[in-house]
Amino acid sequence: MGSGTGGWLDDTRASYDTVAVDYARMTRHLLADTPEERAVLALFADLVRARGGGPVADVGCGTGRVTAHLGRLGLDVFGIDLSPGMLEVARREHPGLRFALGSMTDLDLADATVAGLIAWFSLIHIPDDEIGTVLAHFRRVLRPGGPLLLAFHVGDGTTVKTEGYGGHPMKVHVHRRRHDRMNAWLDASGFTVEEHETLTSAESGLGGIILARRRGDSRSPDGA
Repeated sequence: MGSGTGGWLDDTRASYDTVAVDYARMTRHLLADTPEERAVLALFADLVRARGGGPVADVGCGTGRVTAHLGRLGLDVFGIDLSPGMLEVARREHPGLRFALGSMTDLDLADATVAGLIAWFSLIHIPDDEIGTVLAHFRRVLRPGGPLLLAFHVGDGTTVKTEGYGGHPMKVHVHRRRHDRMNAWLDASGFTVEEHETLTSAESGLGGIILARRRGDSRSPDGA
């Protein structure tokens, strides 16, 4: 998720600040219930290590449960999120990891500095007209050939979530997308999609997973 002064960003930040403690309580077990997601995360970790390792960004990390899982898999992972409330919980629950307040729509990382990047059900609040900007930042900060792992809700259309995680008031837009649309956005943004699948699990009634890699440019041995 991003940071800034836009209405949807402010609403998203305020919503997750409000639900942070109950969100952590209600979601911290989900990876234990989702073996397919754990397998995907393990594959992502293997791909990062196969390219020599290095820092990995979990963008839209929330309370850090996936960040911590990747850390247990041996990655040098750090989390970035829009919500100070979510990050407060993340730092308390995972004191050995690094978490920073940051913007998916204006990612404050240097070019080609991360070995891998994951956005785990965090693109779901980004409107269509901001996706290109977000993916451009993802490509910019990834090293050429670096893996990108996305998880999202599969479907069509947008709903507004007005309460959640223990009945707290929220105002967040939840965007559902099809694989072909996501794949086209990734291709246009300089990524090669290597694998994608749809699954049903505790994470999502109908979830999409895409594993892609950053294409290089004309100066890179990875090619264009």
